[in-house]
Amino acid sequence: MWQYNKKLQYPVKISKPDPRTAQIIISQFGGPDGELSASMRYLTQRYNMPYDELKGLLTDIGTEELAHMEMICAIVYQLTKNLSIEEIKKSGFDKYYVDHTSAVYPIAASGLPWRAEYIQAKGDPISDLHEDLAAEQKARTTYDNILRLIDNPEVRDPIKFLRQREVVHYQRFGEGLERTKQRLNARNFYACNPAFDKNCGIDIV
Repeated sequence: MWQYNKKLQYPVKISKPDPRTAQIIISQFGGPDGELSASMRYLTQRYNMPYDELKGLLTDIGTEELAHMEMICAIVYQLTKNLSIEEIKKSGFDKYYVDHTSAVYPIAASGLPWRAEYIQAKGDPISDLHEDLAAEQKARTTYDNILRLIDNPEVRDPIKFLRQREVVHYQRFGEGLERTKQRLNARNFYACNPAFDKNCGIDIV
């Protein structure tokens, strides 16, 4: 059971609208490497993780990704709040506006809506943890790209916070992978699986 604190993990306070920037930022809501994908990936994978510490790791990080999604949505909302029709037309936000008005909708900067194909749950701890490591680095790269495109310090500040959390998550998943490999005797695990190969000499704890 989760407890929800009614505040953002990191403050978002944007003083004036900027729909052009919103169309970039929204990729970290509904894009392939965004926070919605991250939360769904980890909170799904946790069920099949064989060790309690991995279940806990995925639950903790998956829950934090929900908080990050909340931050991204707050940024997009504040960047598109009270736009005039003239601002919408001038910024190129009209294509989004015609379908969603100014509602925060899970879509990539490319215009593709969020889809389940963005995430994977294999049920194998090694496969899933490698998926998670790659996901954190792809999210970090997306934040790098956003920071290259945006000058507004009110937007850059929470984005930099989110980028740093991706780095921390990558480190935590790396630690989880190493512990898992040790328990599976990973020196031979890829070449020989005792579930269906004989004489592996591998002990799974």
